[in-house]
Amino acid sequence: MTMTFQCDIVSARESIFSGKVAMVIAAGVSGELGIYPRHAPLFTKLKPGTVRIQDELGEDQFFAVFGGFLEVQPHVVTILADTVLRGKDIDQTAAEKARAEAERELSSCTGQMDIAEAEVKLLKALAELQTLDRLRKAAKR
Repeated sequence: MTMTFQCDIVSARESIFSGKVAMVIAAGVSGELGIYPRHAPLFTKLKPGTVRIQDELGEDQFFAVFGGFLEVQPHVVTILADTVLRGKDIDQTAAEKARAEAERELSSCTGQMDIAEAEVKLLKALAELQTLDRLRKAAKR
C-alpha cells in the first residue's frame, strides 16, 4: 500500500486540486522541493514554475503556478498560489505568443516598471511552456 498525504492546491479564485497524493514536487525560491509522506513541516515562497503531483494511483498531474506559498504540515500539503493552471488546460500557441510578446517588450522597455511588468509576463509564459514540456515528457514514459 502506497503511503499518501492530503494535498490542496488553491488559487485566489478557486480550489484547483484536493486529494490524496504520494508526492509533490514544486519550485521554491531556494530550489526544487520534493515532498513525500512524513516530510518535516515547512513553509516557503514559490516561484513561477511547475508543480507536479503523483496521486495515490501513481498518475502524474502537472500545474503551472505563478507564485504563492507552499506549506507542509504532518499530513497535509497546501499550495496557496497567486494563479494556477492545470497542465492539460494550457494553450501552447497562446503561451508561445505571450513569450514572444514579453521578449519584444523587454527589448524595448526603458522604465523600471515597464521592465518589471515585461519580466512578469515572460516568467508566466515560461512557466506555462515548462509545464507543457514536463507533461509531454511524462506522457512518453
